Amino acid sequence: MTTRHQADDHDAGISPEVHSHHAAHSTAPCVTDSVLWHVYPLGFVGATIRPDSPAERHCIRGLDALIPWLDYAAELGCTGLLLGPIFQSETHGYDTLDFSHIDDRLGGDAAFDRLAEACSHKGLRLILDGVFNHVGRNHPAVKAALAEDSDSPWKNIVALKASDEDASQAGLQSPESRLPLFEGHDSLVELNHNSPKTVEYVAEVMKSWLDRGADGWRLDAAYAVDPEFWARTLPLVRTTHPETWIFGEVIHGDYPAFVRDSTTDSVTQYELWKSIWSSISEGNFFELDWNLQRHSTFLDSFIPQTFIGNHDVTRIASRVGAQGAILALAVLMTVGGTPSVYYGDEIGMTGIKEERLGGDDAVRPSFPDQPGALHINEHAEELAVFDAHRALIALRHRFPWLQQARTESEHLENRSYTYRSTSCDGHAWIVTQLNLAPSPYVTIHDAFGTQLYDSRQGAA
Repeated sequence: MTTRHQADDHDAGISPEVHSHHAAHSTAPCVTDSVLWHVYPLGFVGATIRPDSPAERHCIRGLDALIPWLDYAAELGCTGLLLGPIFQSETHGYDTLDFSHIDDRLGGDAAFDRLAEACSHKGLRLILDGVFNHVGRNHPAVKAALAEDSDSPWKNIVALKASDEDASQAGLQSPESRLPLFEGHDSLVELNHNSPKTVEYVAEVMKSWLDRGADGWRLDAAYAVDPEFWARTLPLVRTTHPETWIFGEVIHGDYPAFVRDSTTDSVTQYELWKSIWSSISEGNFFELDWNLQRHSTFLDSFIPQTFIGNHDVTRIASRVGAQGAILALAVLMTVGGTPSVYYGDEIGMTGIKEERLGGDDAVRPSFPDQPGALHINEHAEELAVFDAHRALIALRHRFPWLQQARTESEHLENRSYTYRSTSCDGHAWIVTQLNLAPSPYVTIHDAFGTQLYDSRQGAA
């Protein structure tokens, strides 16, 4: 073995003993090394979320306000941009009015084109949020359903619920009362996913924005839709865009079965998210260990979309503090999955989600025009969290096999946990040690025992 090969093996975290036995039999698949920066655009640009008049729908800053931030995302080590909803909507983006145009508050279609071009130029994948379970009450498909217009091109894309015959005869049941509402939200009307027209409609929307520069889709509330709908829709998208990446928002249940039956590429790993922050907050790493065992079985059939923060949940730093957030990030970056970093988490931002109207606003903040306005270097805690993100994302890129890594416990107590992350072919591994006492810290070593990261010191 030459000196160069020895250095290459060491850098990959490959044990020489394991290498000698298995190198000739490697069957590790070639996978894409991706880390996403997740942004909620309406919040990021400071748009009025619940406008009371047309004047409040004016564009303060468009989607292209993200362009000065692409280098910031790349500096973190992110290789893709995951956007929250951007299409014309009434309020928060999830009550869509028109999937064919970008929201006026985000600068319209031209702003998207400029952002997509900039992402392509900088080599960042652009992932969009597809809210195809439901639409806003003023969507034309809802209006057609309420009017019971048999000649409308929107016919059957929304279907009224069957009427109560007794109530109808008594004149007590209006068409509005028969709208299929999503989880009881009066402003969100479910699409008719049994209709071939809805399949065609959603597929055409997805393809049109892929044609225009997007690289993939997040399917909002995918769990609320029969997987058969996705199984009929997504193959139509892939006929013209076979390389697109599509993942669904799924909270609970049988993740592998959903991926299989829906033909999605992945789903959101909420079980892992919960166990990461809960184990750190409660001092119970047994919960995390159990979920990592389960997580490893998921990797046998798909690569989960992993996260420790998003637009729907309380900020990780609000749950576990800045040092605890670094531990959470270390887990995210050393286990299998396609991880995303929610904007602001990289500097330890806080924010608590509340169950009320506007309760998401605290976790969907506006950002300044330029990254320099954050003044990260002037705040020691923010800088420490930012540096941890750069170091741990760089570590993940250094070992791209981590996207499919399986984990195995080496030491487990309530407040300390050591696990090994091993490549799916068994050729390489790293060891992560999490400790909560006397204060939270994490260390990472390669297969040779060489220190790769220590949160008390930074990257090795």
